[in-house]
Amino acid sequence: MGGGEGDGGMELRTLRYLLAVADTGSVSAAARRVHVSQPSLSRQLRGLEQSLGIRLFDRRDGRLSLTSAGRDFLPIARDLVTRADLAVKAAATIRSGVLPSITISCPGTTLTDVIAPFLATWGAADPMPGVWEESPPAIYGSLQRGADLAIGTEPPPPELGRLPIATLPVWAYVPAGHRWHGRAFVPVGEVVDEHLLLLPPEQHARRALDAAVAAAGLGYGPTTEFGTPEVAQAVAAAGRGVAVVSDDARFGLWPVAIGSGRVGVSISLFAAWSRGHHAEEAIRSIAQRLADFCGRRYGRPRPRR
Repeated sequence: MGGGEGDGGMELRTLRYLLAVADTGSVSAAARRVHVSQPSLSRQLRGLEQSLGIRLFDRRDGRLSLTSAGRDFLPIARDLVTRADLAVKAAATIRSGVLPSITISCPGTTLTDVIAPFLATWGAADPMPGVWEESPPAIYGSLQRGADLAIGTEPPPPELGRLPIATLPVWAYVPAGHRWHGRAFVPVGEVVDEHLLLLPPEQHARRALDAAVAAAGLGYGPTTEFGTPEVAQAVAAAGRGVAVVSDDARFGLWPVAIGSGRVGVSISLFAAWSRGHHAEEAIRSIAQRLADFCGRRYGRPRPRR
């Protein structure tokens, strides 16, 4: 707001004087509240009226009362002062590196099976979270669109801060009565002989299975694609095939790990954030907590670096 100390411009300080007079009902009480002399406060209020071109107060018998114009202007002044105070507090928060809220971007499966359970462990002292569901190719680009922390399945670009989070198995889900029910592990060569219920090729679990099948020199038998892992599992529960996804089990299905040689088919999760973010250390701490959470839930991470 323009205006210097003595030129009567509409400064926040002068608006605070206006609010003090309106709230206390007298110049003397307002002067005590804002710690200035009565003549100085009166002079500042006259300067404010001159700069605005309206009369804010009626002056009778040494007392001030708001005019109709003053009553109309008062909520505007109060809003401006409140917003300025909030801006100062926000700047102090930014300087301190505190993170009052955090936006996390991730694929839908990661949101449901990893991020949502992790957020359920947070307390009142943690930032208020928001989550964006993003397609895998768009994950790390979301950091340029306002996300604070991105969780992806490919190693982040080198210019980003990063942390390996987890290695998650890709499961072959079968219903009770299937010949694999009760097994812990099945070779990829047996998997391709089944009618597979798969996700689209851009999904991380599908990409991991495609790579394992190609590395083994194999091809698929009959397959059906579904847009969501929940539907793939539902169709598997109906006995129409084997769902290959990385989600947690649903509909009473039995999870069987898929093997490729001596290594299970899996996907890696990485956390990434923008270097130089004003709350980089707080974001890194949250990423480490997520890695620890996944370690307890799924085992320690072994992702590619």
